[in-house]
Formats: sequence, structure tokens, C-alpha cells
Amino acid sequence: MSDEYEVFGDNAMAPFRLKVHRGDGAILLAMDWRNGQPPNDFAGFAIEYREPDGDRFYAIKNRLSFPKADGSVGRESVSSLLAPIQLFRWAHFPRNAAKPGLFTYRITPLFMNTKDELSQGEPQTVRLDLRRETHPGILNIAFTRGYVSSQAFNDMFGKGGKFGSLIPVEAKDGLTFDANRADKDAALQWMGGEAREEILAVLDRASSDKLARVRVIAYDLNEPHVMDRLVALGDRLEIIIDDSEEHAKSGSAENSAEQRLKAAHAIVKRQHMGQLQHNKVIIVDGPDERTVVCGSTNFTWRGLYVQANNAVILKGEKAVKVFGDAFETYWNKETATATAFGKAEAAEWKPVGSGGVDMRVTFSPHSSQNAALADIAKDMKGTQSSLFFALAFLYQTAGSVRQAVTEVANSDDIYVYGISDGKIGGIDIQKPNGIVGELHPDALDQDVPEPFTKEQLGGRGRTLHHKFVVIDFDKPDARVYTGSYNFSGAADTDNGENLLLIRDRKVAVAYMIEALRLCDHYAFRVARDEAKEKGKALALARPPRKDGEQPWWKRFYTEPRKIKERKLFAGV
Repeated sequence: MSDEYEVFGDNAMAPFRLKVHRGDGAILLAMDWRNGQPPNDFAGFAIEYREPDGDRFYAIKNRLSFPKADGSVGRESVSSLLAPIQLFRWAHFPRNAAKPGLFTYRITPLFMNTKDELSQGEPQTVRLDLRRETHPGILNIAFTRGYVSSQAFNDMFGKGGKFGSLIPVEAKDGLTFDANRADKDAALQWMGGEAREEILAVLDRASSDKLARVRVIAYDLNEPHVMDRLVALGDRLEIIIDDSEEHAKSGSAENSAEQRLKAAHAIVKRQHMGQLQHNKVIIVDGPDERTVVCGSTNFTWRGLYVQANNAVILKGEKAVKVFGDAFETYWNKETATATAFGKAEAAEWKPVGSGGVDMRVTFSPHSSQNAALADIAKDMKGTQSSLFFALAFLYQTAGSVRQAVTEVANSDDIYVYGISDGKIGGIDIQKPNGIVGELHPDALDQDVPEPFTKEQLGGRGRTLHHKFVVIDFDKPDARVYTGSYNFSGAADTDNGENLLLIRDRKVAVAYMIEALRLCDHYAFRVARDEAKEKGKALALARPPRKDGEQPWWKRFYTEPRKIKERKLFAGV
């Protein structure tokens, strides 16, 4: 077994190579044919896994299946032993990913004869630990589910009623809203993912550590589970809440939060820096708990349950000290302006890593002397192999980072895959073939081709809220930029923000898989819409039976960017 975030299949008898990348409670399986191209009768891969201490394998199911004799397809998901995966990579999120111990994956090539009978080739088997904590005791990367508009949400919670019955329509109603559904707790836990779990756990531990001092910076604040925990901290809590235009309005959830927290004897400050106080930070400093939470996740219904977001959990005295000093700089009336803060020490890069993990953080607003945006764009332009990104607001913001994305995407030598909010409020997919396709959320509620069912909408507002860039995840100098920072001029020199630079391959792989799963999720919906327009059902392809027909896998060996993708993920 190699380093724990990369594991290779070692069965030399198997006709394909296997490389497994470990992410945040997830893995990316990457396959490549060992010698030349697959035979024409190659039908795809069956994927099975066994949990730690389990006594059986479970086959991953495929929603696509082979068409019936009349051309129709079934609506039920089918075992990949009968409906193989016709891709050379697959991201899997096992239901019990937090279970300690080694998960076992078995990947088997399937072949189909002229009678449509499937047979199995020699498999690859790997074992790896999927523990959720990225660097135990040092750093954890956690993500929300971000999959409300999905078949998975339909399968699990669609029968309980429309998605709108799970969250409030208006943000101002968030602190008093309660979903009147029996499955609400399970649904919120599923939608919030590990990010929600970690944020609430940090606040619970802070409450238990009676000597802990807790400092919080909140841009949006309307989620009751978070709010109740903040109230319970009483006079041990100091909190800065944004008071920019929407949050300062009469009746806003943030105004209500201020009143409740003051009534609980918390110390509250309202602030908006040059434009926004956009941080989402929790700092716990006590004898039993020294933890920082930062990232893109707002403490709101949409932030936790609708949007694709990340939370970064930092452990240790160094992180608490750096973030605590930044908090004091924001709080201090002499430095609580954009101009003064940009000259402060908090606006410079500071190390926050430990245990060999290279992490630095800087806080906005910056001055012209320490502005970060141009340096990030320059770093992106120096990409050697791959660039992944999930950037809310990118296509609404002109500037150096957007230019860098365009420049790198036009390179034939670099694999680029990213997602951003769309120009009309939808989602843009930067596909590996360089084509940008736009998908508006309203399209998700229309009729879809077989075998899919109509999906839920995510309500009003954005479904993508991430702010991260992954550069060269497969190289020793792999790095990630992330935080509350929107990679814009406003984020750099006007708003209160945090921006992390993490030089660590394990972290880079986790964010790469997150970008990949989101891009694939929405890119597939573009392909699905195209199939709908042509009046076609989506189905698996049988091996070619007539002259001129091509096998399903041919494009992975003829299209330049598909070749690049196959080699990038499965390379040894």
C-alpha cells in the first residue's frame, strides 16, 4: 500500500490498472487499460465494496442500464454487476465512510457477447482507510452535501414533500422556522453533511469546556441549531455580526440574533468593513479545546443545507492565536476600517500549520501593498498539470483570477475542470474539453429523459457557494486556495475575509474530488438535457454489432482531453 491518500491495485493479471485517491469520506477510482485499448466487447466496470469488519461486498448501483428490446429503460437502479459503469473514473461516497478501519474495493471488468451475456475478467482489489479527519489532530476539511437538486435527494426525501417544506422561504424567518416533517432531522443531517456535523460538534465541545473563550464572526446568521448553541455560551461569547445593507434592515435574522445574544449576555459587535464583514469564523480557546472553524459555510439554512460549501477545521494553539489576533484587529475601533485593517499585521500571511502541514492564512481587507489577488492569478497561470476550481461569483467578477482561468483553460497541456455561478444565475460548467455549458436551476424541475425523475429545486438563491482553487493536485507542490474569500477585488481590498493557502497533497486531493463530483453532477445534467431535446432515453451502450459502430470507450482513446483525463487520474 502506498501513501494513504493514493492506493494502487497490484493484480498484474488484471487487464487494467487501478489508482484510488482518498478524499473527504470519499474515494476516486481511476482505471486505465494496461496494454493498448480495450477489446470491443468490453462493457464497463463493476464496482463493489466491503465495509471494515464486513462479511460481504455491496455492489454500487447504476441508474443507467442496457435498453430493453423495445428501446425502453427501467427506472430502478441496477447493480453494476449487471449494469457496468461505462467510465474510466468513479467517485464513491460510502454511506458509512466514518467507520474506522479499512474499506475494501473490488473493481471487475465486464464483457458482453453477441447474446448480451455478461462475463467477468480479472479484478483489482484495494484496501484503504476512509476516516473523515484529513490530518488527525491538525486539520479537517469538511463539505456540505450540496445535492438538493439530485436523484439521491428524491430517492431519500422526495416522498416527504417539496424541498421548500424543509427550509424557510425568507432568510429573515430562519431563526423561528421549523420544518413540519417527520423526516426533517434525517434530511437536514444528510444535506448538511460533515460540514454541519463538524460545526455543531465544535460548538458543543466549546460549551462543555467551561473555561473556553469563544469568538465568532458571522456574515449571515439564521440557522437555529447554530444559534441555540451560541446563546448557550452566554457571556463566554464575543461575536461580530455583519451589518451591511440587507443584514441591517428592520426584521432581519441578524438583528434578531443580536437581540437574543445580548439577552444571553454575549458581547456583540456589528460591522461591515469597507463593504461586508464576510468572514464565517469560530474560534474556541480553552484548556480542553483549541479549534478554529473557517471556510465558505455561512451559519444559515442555505449555507448548510442547500449550497455546496466547505468548512476548514484547524486545531492547535498556533491557529487559535493567529485567528484570535485577527478577531481583535477587526474588533478594535482603531483598525475596524478597510484602510486601517489593510495596514495591520493580520493582513499579512501568517503560518497556521503544524505537524508538517504547510498552511498560511491572511485576512482582508488588504492594502495595495499586500493585496493577494494578483499573486493568486500568477500562481494559477503557473499550473503544470491540472487546475480545478469551484468559485461562486467568478463569472460576475472581471479580474485577474478570471483571466487566469481562461488562459489556463486554453492550454493544451493542462487539464482544467471547474464550476462557477452562471451569468444568469445558473451554473457554468468548465468542461475538460474547454466548452462552457450553462445550466439554469429552473431547468432542473422540467421533464427529464428516462430513467430519471423530476428533481427538486433548491429554492431562491445560489446553490454553489464554494470558493476554492486546486493547483497541480498530483504534484509534490500541490496547493489549495480557499476560505471565505471570493477571488474578487472586493474580497481583496474591501470586505472582511479569510484566505487560506494549504500546500499539502492530501488536502489538494480532497478538494479535487469535491470539484470533480460537483462538475460531474451538473455536467451530466447538461448531457441529460441534450438527450431530452433529442427525445432519447439515457442508457448503457452494448458492444458494436454493425460495421461503423464504435464501442462506448472509444472517445476516451481518441479525444485529446479524454486521453489526458484518463492518464491524469490513473497515472502511476
